[in-house]
Amino acid sequence: MEGEEEQGVDGARKRTAMLVVAWATIVVVSTYRIVAQEVLGLTVSENSRSLVAGAIVVVGLVLTLLWPAVRPLRPFFGLFAVLVGVEWLVYTRVDQLGAYPRWLSDPSFSVYMLAEQSLRLMVTLAIIGYLFIVQRRREAFFLVRGDTAAPAGSVSWLGIKAGETWRTVGRNFAFFLSLGTLAFLVIAGRPSLDLVVRVLPFLPAVLLAAVLNAFSEEMTYKASFLSVLERAVGRQHALWLMAAFFGIGHFYGVPYGVVGVLLATFLGWFLGKSMLETRGVAWAWFLHFLQDVLIFTFMAIGSITPGGQ
Repeated sequence: MEGEEEQGVDGARKRTAMLVVAWATIVVVSTYRIVAQEVLGLTVSENSRSLVAGAIVVVGLVLTLLWPAVRPLRPFFGLFAVLVGVEWLVYTRVDQLGAYPRWLSDPSFSVYMLAEQSLRLMVTLAIIGYLFIVQRRREAFFLVRGDTAAPAGSVSWLGIKAGETWRTVGRNFAFFLSLGTLAFLVIAGRPSLDLVVRVLPFLPAVLLAAVLNAFSEEMTYKASFLSVLERAVGRQHALWLMAAFFGIGHFYGVPYGVVGVLLATFLGWFLGKSMLETRGVAWAWFLHFLQDVLIFTFMAIGSITPGGQ
């Protein structure tokens, strides 16, 4: 009995150590740019951002070598290393090659957005390659459809009741999330009917961009982190760690600031929940895709006036 108690205490200490290290890493990597720019008034370039994040990752990897208690976090730090390195390469080197500078500065949505999505896809493919190395099977990192009718964990404040399946929950939230996104975009943008009509030729580019962006973000920033954290820190902490990283990363997104962080954190948590409970990416991708279709449509509307098609 005494030996079992000691093992239990030792296991609890290791779990606590991993949680502290994982949360500290997520918070520091996610917030240092915000603190530097918003609090200290400094300008953070892509190079300096990658340098700081890379240094944090190196410290984490060394820690997993020297401290056995946090060794299960090695795939987590390896993921960060690949993400930081590939993002630096793609967004400071590849985006300067060939016609990319011209495409990315083109005012037409059909040009700049698809160029941007091609760069994001490069990062995603590198992440998938890393996950195949450490997880070996695509089912282990949610690169499968999953059981789209799997039971959904009840959440009273969201109205998700015990016994409901993701077929019902996914359908309902597809409607309500899209309605909320559309309402926000209409109130914020108030496009004229003329612009709504003129955006129709952009719809193929909007749909393609939404397909690519939803896939890239779900695999790069959600499925990847859930897969390397779930076994180490447990399902719930893995879910909230991923949601925090995804949410804080939207501080400079749309919408901007604290509101953007809160909305993205909730969406990250909800879509991550769908992955964990269905063991696949289908619902997460579909719900994200719908929101992107609406957002990109309004972005395309915004590109009409200065650049046309």
